Amino acid sequence: MDFEITGSTAAEIADSVRALRERGVVRPGDALPPVRELAATLGVNRNTAVAAYRQLAQAGLVISKGRGGTLMAGGAPLAQEGVAADTVLHDIGSGNPDPRRIPDPSAALGGIVGRPVLYGEPVIDPGLEHWAREWMLADLARDDLRISVTSGAVDAVERLLAQALTRDDAVALEDPCFLSSIHTVRLGGYRGVPVPVDEQGMTVDGLQAALDAGVRAIISTPRAQNPTGVSLTAARAAALRKVLEPHPYVLIIEDDHFSMLSAHPYASLIAPGHRRYALVRSVSKFLGPDMCLALAATDPTTAERLAMRLNPGTTWVSHLLQRLAHAQLADAGIRQQIADAASHYAERNSAFTAELLSRGIRTDSTDGLSLWVRLPVPARVAAERLMRRGWLVRTGDEFRIDEASPVSDHVRLTVHDLSEADTARLLDDLESAAR
Repeated sequence: MDFEITGSTAAEIADSVRALRERGVVRPGDALPPVRELAATLGVNRNTAVAAYRQLAQAGLVISKGRGGTLMAGGAPLAQEGVAADTVLHDIGSGNPDPRRIPDPSAALGGIVGRPVLYGEPVIDPGLEHWAREWMLADLARDDLRISVTSGAVDAVERLLAQALTRDDAVALEDPCFLSSIHTVRLGGYRGVPVPVDEQGMTVDGLQAALDAGVRAIISTPRAQNPTGVSLTAARAAALRKVLEPHPYVLIIEDDHFSMLSAHPYASLIAPGHRRYALVRSVSKFLGPDMCLALAATDPTTAERLAMRLNPGTTWVSHLLQRLAHAQLADAGIRQQIADAASHYAERNSAFTAELLSRGIRTDSTDGLSLWVRLPVPARVAAERLMRRGWLVRTGDEFRIDEASPVSDHVRLTVHDLSEADTARLLDDLESAAR
C-alpha cells in the first residue's frame, strides 16, 4: 500500500479515502487494506473500519469482493431505468410504457388555467386532493389518512426516507430490486437489507430477518414488482402484517406504481394499527413519465414531516401539473383509455409468455410493463448472445442489492410494443441464446 489512510472515526476514515480518490492517489480497481489491517494501523476498533468501508460502499465509491478484498469502484455509470442512450441495438430493456397508450392531454389543458397560486398556499391542489383521497381510501381504509403530492414516486421515496432516517439506518429492500430504490438508498447513506421475493411477493422469513437486523423502513411494491412483475397475494400480505405487528413504528413505504394498470387487486403490508406508513401512487405509467407527479397517502405524523420538505418556492409541485393530472384522472373517457392500455399490456405479455413456454423458457409473472425471463444460462452470457443478434436487454445482475450474491439467470424484457415480425425474431433469438 503506497498511500496513507487516516482518521479515528468511521466518518474520518471514509473522508480520508474520498480525499485520496479526489487527488488521484487511489484509482479504480486499487485494493484498500483489509479491515483488520486498517484497524490495527489506525489503532481503532475493527467495527469502526467496517463502518467506514460500509459508508464508502453505500456511496458507490468502493466494491466489496468478499475474500477478494475491498476495491475502489470504477468510473462506469450506475444502471438507470429507461431507454439506453447511444446504441444501435433494439432496446427491449427500457421498461417504458407504449407512447401510443398514453392519453393525449390536449383537451384537458384548456381547463387547468385559473387563479394563480401564490407562495404560502397549500402544496396540494384541492381538487386533486379530494379525488386522491377517495382513490386511496377505496384500498386503504384509514381514519387518519392524509394526502400529499410529490414530483414522482422516486421523489416521494427519497423524501419519506429523509424525514424518518439518519445516515447508516437500515432499509429493507426487495431482492431483486427496482434500480431507483437501490440508488436512493445508497446515495442517502442508508444500508440496504435484501428481502427475497418469490411468486407471492416479499418472503415472510426474509422480512423477519430484516426486522431482526434493525431496519427502520421497508420499501415494498404491492403490484407488478420491478423487475419480477410479481404482485403481493392477500395471503402473503396477511402473513407479513403478522410479522410487522411488534414493529408499528417501522416506516412502510408501498410503491404502487402500476396501480391503475394492474390486473391484480391491491394487497397491503399496512395493518389498521400500524403507525408509520405511506402508500405512493405515481401517474407516470398511465399518464406518461413526463407527468412527473405522485400522490402519497400517509399517517398524520409522516404527512407533517413530509410537508416540511415540500415548502412552496423550493420543492413546489406545480399546481398547473396537478390540475392537468386531476383533469385527466377525473375524466371517464381517459380512465377507459387507461383500462384499455392495461388490457393491452396484459394480453401482449401473456401471449409472449405462452410462446416462450412452448420453447421451454418460463417467466415468473405477466404483470407490469416488462417480463422477468428465466434462462438456463447466466444472464450475462445470454445478453451477449442477444447483443450479437441486435437486441439490448437488462440482466438480472443489475437489480441485485448484494453484489456478492449469485450470478443471475434472469433477463428483463419489454416486449409489449414489438411488431409481429420483431416478436417472432426475438422469440427465435431467445431460444438460440438459451442453448
